[in-house]
Amino acid sequence: MKNCIRIASLILSFLIPVATKAQATFSLHAGDRVVFYGDSITDQRLYTVYVETYLLTRFPRLDASFVHSGWGGDRVSGGGGGPIDARLERDVIPYQPTVMTIMLGMNDGGYRAFDEGTFAKYTQGYQHIVESVQKALPQIRFTLIQPSPFDDVTRPRTFEGGYNAVLIRYGEWVKDYAQRMGATVADLNTPVVAVLEKAKAVDPKLAQRILPDRVHPGPDGHLIMAEAILKAWNAPATVSAVEINAAKKRVVHATNTEIDDLASHANRLTWKQTDRALPMPFDPSNPVTALVMRCSDFIPALDQEPLRVTGLKAERYTLKIDEESIGTFTARQLAEGINLAELSTPMSNQAMTVETLTEKHNTVHFGRWRMIQVPLEGLSAPHLQTALDDLNALDGELVEEQRAAALPKTRTYELTPQ
Repeated sequence: MKNCIRIASLILSFLIPVATKAQATFSLHAGDRVVFYGDSITDQRLYTVYVETYLLTRFPRLDASFVHSGWGGDRVSGGGGGPIDARLERDVIPYQPTVMTIMLGMNDGGYRAFDEGTFAKYTQGYQHIVESVQKALPQIRFTLIQPSPFDDVTRPRTFEGGYNAVLIRYGEWVKDYAQRMGATVADLNTPVVAVLEKAKAVDPKLAQRILPDRVHPGPDGHLIMAEAILKAWNAPATVSAVEINAAKKRVVHATNTEIDDLASHANRLTWKQTDRALPMPFDPSNPVTALVMRCSDFIPALDQEPLRVTGLKAERYTLKIDEESIGTFTARQLAEGINLAELSTPMSNQAMTVETLTEKHNTVHFGRWRMIQVPLEGLSAPHLQTALDDLNALDGELVEEQRAAALPKTRTYELTPQ
C-alpha cells in the first residue's frame, strides 16, 4: 500500500484535468436501466455490485437502476434457467433496459482446446442474443465483455496452450463484433491476467486466491473486472481534490467539493468540506486486497481523493475528520499530497454502508427471481403475485435507503501540529 500512496502522490499534478475530461463523457446517464447478463461469474454478483456501488458513490444523484441477471452454467444458448430466448424474454426484456452488458464464453469454450465448430456456435449464438434484444429494444446500448480469464498463470495449464488462450480468442471476436456494431467493449481478461502475473511474482500462494478455482474470481479479482467495465464507460478517477495554502489561508483549488470556514488557530488549520462524491470502498487490511491493489492500477484509475496542504510550519500534523483521527503525516507528505481514498475515513465508512445496501437489495431481487418467480412459474397460487409484488416493493425500499446513504455530508477537517 505504501507504493500505491507514492504513485498517488506523483499523479496529483495532472490528475484533475484527466478526471474532468473523463467525467464529461461518462457513458451512463440519468434514467438509465442496466441489466448485467452472463453466466456464473455474473451470478456471483460481485463485479456487478462493485460497478453499482461505484455509480452510487461517485454519482450519488444520478438516477440509474441495475438488475443482475447472471445464471450459473449459462452459454449463448442458455442453460439451467432455460433456453436463451426464454432467458431474454423473462430476465432481460421485461426490465426495459437502456444498457445491457453481456459476459459469456467461459462455459461456451468447453474447457478444452479451441474447436472451430464450438466457436461457430458461440459467435452465432452471441449474435442471436444481441439481435433479439435489439429487435425488442431498438434504442438499447450494449457493453460487450471479453470473457474473464481461466487461471493459467498461477497453476499449470491443463493442455498445450491452456484454456485461457481459447477464451482470449473468443474475446478477440467479441471485441471485433462490438466495434463493427458500434457497441462499447470491456476487456475483463487482460487486466486480470496482468494482476495474476504480478501477484505471482510477489506471493505465489496468495496470488492463487485471486481466482481460487481458476474460473470464479474472488472478491478482489472482481474488483479488477469492475474497474475494466468502468474504464470502458470512461469513469472518472477523482472523488474530490483539494489544495490549501496554509500560510496564506487560501484554498488554491477544490474539485468536486466545496470548502468553507477555512481558519487557522495557533498553527491548527480547520475547515469544512462538502464533497459531491464518496470514495470506492475496499479493505486494505485484507492481504489479498492489498496484493491486488499493489499489482494493479485500481487506485490511480478509479479512487483518487487527494488532499494537499502547503505552507505548514510544524514538522508533523495529525489529521482529524469529524473528530476521528485519520493519521499523522509530515508537513512534506501533506505538501506532496495524501490520497484519502486509501485511508479509513468517515467517507470510506459511509461508502461501505452504500456497498452493504447494494448487496442487500440485490439479494432481495435474486431471492424473488430465483427462489419464487422461476421455480413457481405457471402456478395459479392466489398469493404468488402478491409475494412477488411485496418483494419488488422491499427491493425498492432498499434502493431508496442505498441512495440516501450515498448522499455526501459536510465534514469537519482539522490539522493539528504534533
